[in-house]
Amino acid sequence: MHGKCTAPATTPAPTPQPGHSFPLGATPHQGGVNFSIFARRCTRVELCLFDHVDDARPARVVDLAPHRHRNYHYWHAFLPGVAPGQLYGWRVHGPFEPAAGLRFDPDKLLLDPYARCIARPAGRDRDAAARPGDNAAVAIKGVVVDVGAYDWGDDQPPRRPFTKTVIYEMHVGAFTRHPNSGVAEHRRGTFAGLIEKIPYLADLGVSAVELLPVFAFDEQAAPAGRRNVWGYQPLAFFAPHPAYASCADAPGVLDEFRDMVKALHRAGIEVILDVVYNHTAEGGHDGPTLSWRGLANDTYYLLDADRSRYADYSGCGNTLNANESVVRRMILDSLRYWVSEMHVDGFRFDLASILARDQQGQPLARPPILWDIESDPVLSNVKLIAEAWDAAGLYQVGHFAGDSWTEWNGRFRDDARAFLRGEGGRVGALAARLVGSPDVFAHEQREAEQSINFVTCHDGFTLNDLVSYDAKHNEANGEDNRDGANDNRSWNCGAEGPSDDAQVEALRNRQVKNFLALTLLAVGTPMLLMGDEVRRTQRGNNNAYCIDDETIWFDWSLLTRHADVHRFVKRLIALRMARELPLERAEMTLNELLGRQPLEWHGVRLQAPDWGHDSHSLALTVPLAAHRLRLHLMVNAYWEPLVFELPPPGVPQGAWRRCLDTALAPPQDLCPWAEAATVDGATYAVQPRSLAVLIARATEGGP
Repeated sequence: MHGKCTAPATTPAPTPQPGHSFPLGATPHQGGVNFSIFARRCTRVELCLFDHVDDARPARVVDLAPHRHRNYHYWHAFLPGVAPGQLYGWRVHGPFEPAAGLRFDPDKLLLDPYARCIARPAGRDRDAAARPGDNAAVAIKGVVVDVGAYDWGDDQPPRRPFTKTVIYEMHVGAFTRHPNSGVAEHRRGTFAGLIEKIPYLADLGVSAVELLPVFAFDEQAAPAGRRNVWGYQPLAFFAPHPAYASCADAPGVLDEFRDMVKALHRAGIEVILDVVYNHTAEGGHDGPTLSWRGLANDTYYLLDADRSRYADYSGCGNTLNANESVVRRMILDSLRYWVSEMHVDGFRFDLASILARDQQGQPLARPPILWDIESDPVLSNVKLIAEAWDAAGLYQVGHFAGDSWTEWNGRFRDDARAFLRGEGGRVGALAARLVGSPDVFAHEQREAEQSINFVTCHDGFTLNDLVSYDAKHNEANGEDNRDGANDNRSWNCGAEGPSDDAQVEALRNRQVKNFLALTLLAVGTPMLLMGDEVRRTQRGNNNAYCIDDETIWFDWSLLTRHADVHRFVKRLIALRMARELPLERAEMTLNELLGRQPLEWHGVRLQAPDWGHDSHSLALTVPLAAHRLRLHLMVNAYWEPLVFELPPPGVPQGAWRRCLDTALAPPQDLCPWAEAATVDGATYAVQPRSLAVLIARATEGGP
């Protein structure tokens, strides 16, 4: 007798238990996983479990009962039998009343803001989250992971003080994406690829890498047909960006990031993350509902007077309500996580002045979130760097809240650029930038290294382009060259773009070295942009956030083409770290020496600095009596040679040695002190648009 063919019986899923509201996110425990999420003013919450990232329907839906699975506005459940690797998302029901600030949409699968890893479907569609209808098949899902399942071994953070820090700002993807990087194809543009290039960073001499955003970000938040590459469109504040891993599985993404941190630490290099806590990838009122908007829109965001619209101080369509208690907790939890579980050494806060705004958008004298961050015991030993402005015009450089924050010094960038391109009225400003910008920071009674000195960063021209273009060339971005800054204070040295003119090229090379020398010799904390040490170009694009090709990739052939500039940077960092100076105490750096000594200002004549509008020259003498040394710097931004009077060496039997002169051909442009030529006479001719450094020691050839 033949019976009907039936499907095998399935074992019913264990009954969900109430679980706990803390910790937020998905937390594995023995026998299951606890899920918790904050959702305010909603009526119903569903936890959706998926078998595959591309599934349009969840394999299981857990309907959370308010009387059993909610405390305050926290919805939670413990699911027996669920394990790491599980894909999940949330559906939240409630009123869709934009005029009241409410945007609940149960058709949208929401990403857990506390997800430690994410999974992206092959057909992921950002726009589907902005259109009516179910988007589960093309939505990003969270992945349950056990963050404790990693062996850190004997990893120790370098804990390097700012006085001994040289920062290298870099993009993880662009650093090794070029085919000539020497990195295997599947590891190009990944954390693993960066690991292979750590010897290069160590040889260069930098002590910290500042990584453009590595939190998971929305690559589709870009003009049509392009990708967001820089990463300033965050999707999750706890999850590393999956495209930066050479492996596909979720735990592997975490492990690869931590492998990178551990390897950098072994090389003595700190890891600073560029973090974006000022806005999210959900954009403006017509943007997608990805996470926060569908959970508690009026809690997570600053809303405009018309509550259907968002206050936009970020220039990206929305602004996080950073000083609201729940958002403050999320930011702090995220920072603690990256320090405690991922071992990072510091953070650079994008548009940090937004974090100083209250719920009406007004600047606060004592912003709670900023004081929370710097007073938190977990964060007390990490580097905190603020980009102390925002897109709505709030500029707080020198006035940023808190005691332990350092700040990107935009005035260093602007004044150095203006002076070296020959603008008038800039000599006094340059003098202040060289000695730690006391006009900006001294009133706060902080150390000079509070100033992060830079002339280029990811946002704007590269150093090569700063001396090669008078105007931006952003046509490739698809916005008719309207995007990007118009005020670049650049100068093309006589020809727009690439040039075969030997004189133009020589001048550009000299200007590049001038900028590098000012950045690395000035008192403060220097920051270099990835590739400036080999004159990397972006072809005049000063806003290449949506370009992912050789325009932004590090071209490793430039190590040969511009070997002289690369060597110059290495030697400059060595000079700054005083590795080859005849010091009495070798642990002192040039930054520490210059920042603690009386200064003598000069012009082309001794004791007669010219602070006038038409002055383009400056000289500075620093006596280092405790080390029997004397340093003399001369800067000539004029278009003709200038003869500078020299002060006496100031030490018995001493003589000046020329350690640096950007007008000279390598290797004479920058020499170790022991190999530097002696300077005879009472004057020194500094060539047009160049600078020179002389150093004298008490007894030539002495111990």
